[in-house]
Amino acid sequence: MTHPQGTRSSDGNRQDAPRSPRTGGRASGAVALHPLIWRRLGLRTYSATWQAMREFSERRDDATDDEIWTLQHPPVFTLGQAGKPEHLLAPGDIPVVRTDRGGQVTYHGPGQIVAYLLYDLRRGGIGVKSLVNRLEQAVIDLLETYGVSAATREGAPGVYVEGRKIASLGLRVRRGCSYHGVSLNLDNDLEPFRRINPCGFPNLEVTRLSDQVGEPSAERVEAQLASRIARQLQAALREA
Repeated sequence: MTHPQGTRSSDGNRQDAPRSPRTGGRASGAVALHPLIWRRLGLRTYSATWQAMREFSERRDDATDDEIWTLQHPPVFTLGQAGKPEHLLAPGDIPVVRTDRGGQVTYHGPGQIVAYLLYDLRRGGIGVKSLVNRLEQAVIDLLETYGVSAATREGAPGVYVEGRKIASLGLRVRRGCSYHGVSLNLDNDLEPFRRINPCGFPNLEVTRLSDQVGEPSAERVEAQLASRIARQLQAALREA
């Protein structure tokens, strides 16, 4: 249970009471928030994590708490369900995994924070487009705390800083529940992005938070991202 005067978030920052996604006003009275279980998984291979997400989604039911997993991956290119192989220009020695998320091709590697959201949209009362918007806004809000102005782009999901992509997004929704999520470039090597057309866009430039603010703490940014996603979903973040 939370109260209108606000709470202390998992990243240590004070948060105001959540705003209603329908009206934009403040929630009135005490509001019971659904829990969002947060798991820090460290460095995990993409294929094993993908399999774990699918298994979680297969066995969950109406009583299963939603979860958010934050982690990093060893170098890997992932190609979305409708992804076109021609957007893989020169993958070289980096493995390619065709996966079941939406979107085209992207790169994951150490120094990039990934947040996978295993979320019941029906229980949350939102649609896929709203979920995408909320994930994007969570990243924009996070970057704002570092004095970085970011925005979305029509027809190209993700978050951009001065036209350069800093966060990519891809989801899979099955039986009303999502998995996969959003990746934020923190201080990762950007060279692999030159081996692909990022997200299917030739010559799309990418950037990272460390290019904007020096040397941000991965642990702190991970916590901030989980906290802001929970806030967008009006959920109570609980670290496992």
